[in-house]
Amino acid sequence: AVLTMTPRPPFRHHEEELGTMVKTAAAIALTLGLCAHTASAFLAPGPLPLASARRNARVSFTPRMGVKFDQDRKMRVAVVGGGPSGSCAAEIFAQEPNIETYIFERKMDNAKPCGGAIPLCMIEEFNLPEDVVDRKVRKMLMISPTGKEVPIGQTLKPEEYIGMTRREILDGFLRDRAIEFGAKPINGLVTGVDVPTGADAMSAPYKIHYSNYNGESVGTKEDMEVDIVIGADGANSRVAKAIDAGKYNFAIAFQERIKIDDEKMKFYEDLAEMYVGDDVSPDFYGWVFPKYDHVGVGTGTVVNRPAIKQYQNAIRKRCEKKIEGGKILKIEAHPIPEHYRPKRVLNRAALVGDAAGYVTKCSGEGIYFAAKSGRMAAEAIVKLTQGGTVLPTQREIEDTYLRDYDMAYGATYAVLDILQQVFYRSNPAREAFVEMCESEYVQQVTFDSYLYKKVQGNDPVSDIKLLFNTVSSLVKQNMRPDVPKDATFSNPVESLVRLG
Repeated sequence: AVLTMTPRPPFRHHEEELGTMVKTAAAIALTLGLCAHTASAFLAPGPLPLASARRNARVSFTPRMGVKFDQDRKMRVAVVGGGPSGSCAAEIFAQEPNIETYIFERKMDNAKPCGGAIPLCMIEEFNLPEDVVDRKVRKMLMISPTGKEVPIGQTLKPEEYIGMTRREILDGFLRDRAIEFGAKPINGLVTGVDVPTGADAMSAPYKIHYSNYNGESVGTKEDMEVDIVIGADGANSRVAKAIDAGKYNFAIAFQERIKIDDEKMKFYEDLAEMYVGDDVSPDFYGWVFPKYDHVGVGTGTVVNRPAIKQYQNAIRKRCEKKIEGGKILKIEAHPIPEHYRPKRVLNRAALVGDAAGYVTKCSGEGIYFAAKSGRMAAEAIVKLTQGGTVLPTQREIEDTYLRDYDMAYGATYAVLDILQQVFYRSNPAREAFVEMCESEYVQQVTFDSYLYKKVQGNDPVSDIKLLFNTVSSLVKQNMRPDVPKDATFSNPVESLVRLG
């Protein structure tokens, strides 16, 4: 079954659409400003109400207290996945002397398709060396459907920047550090997890089935019994499947690494570009991000995944003069989650990073939240094990790891979801979004919130101005005859869920 998406009719001919747009704009602006003081809306602490309600309903049927660990060996933890979430979890577990930590990764040199941007606070918080960062971006260009360019970044202080990384370098550093702390690496692909059930659910071990490659091209089938499982194995998580974590919608991210000449590379020395328009994505943005000696050019979409190559061709065309003569070094594609998994913990198995659905909408940020969730989950579970002597329960893990994570970042996911639905749903709305980025106040709040992952203050007067300007801009942009109409496309029903 397919649904056909048709472009929205001209705004000035539809008073009902006008009323809806104004009400929506007002709601967004209120969320951003009057109710949450703008900065708080971009990055406020507080639980995601729906997720918390589901969690509380679930945990009421699970035991509260852990059980004594009475095996004749140390407690074992299997961390499935060696990206930022898995590596940061393994690093914490490995420092507990009474826990044996195993980290499974199929490709030790894996280069995940990713823009690679990390916030400034992550460098200090996770003690990252400077050579992990390829480029320090201090300027960005937001480019609208009609080609309007808005430079942002003038509010940054000299020492502030967005770090641009290559995932094979960042992931490798974090994984190697976990191994140095004592995590035992297994170059293997986990193919299944046997989850204990019934009376044994609280104490019996999990059985991990995997192909052990050990540096070879062909793996040997092996298995291992463990007591705690951390699913850090991405959007297509085998651990999530094993615990029946539920389905979720996902985007396809597509990126080409392109080598351009030195003169063109100078343009991107400390500059990143973000392009919006239904030509590059009907529900996200296209990007040109600088790397060590090349640029990453990519895009992503949920609502029209089959057309991802069409959108990639469009982003290349939008920036073609800047990358002219470039050589494609690598083509990458990968699924990116769009929201939390319906279930993130079952007994002693917990999901983190992409496996749990921790990628923000609107910005598509996931690296920091992956690393942070891995660390928070491991810290909570290590504490619950009381030095490797107690097996924690599902309820205990949910009441620590999930509660703390949702309290810290739940509102961020909710608000960015709303922003994406409003500003990425049509070309006039995208024009309004780019225009809004001209505001120094919006830039200050956005960068401070992104770089430091905490509220930087609020200004009620500026919030009121933002409310007025947001509504005015949406009305104005929908009345412009030169804004291109959104193209019609058809796509399977399941990928249109987010548009409602």
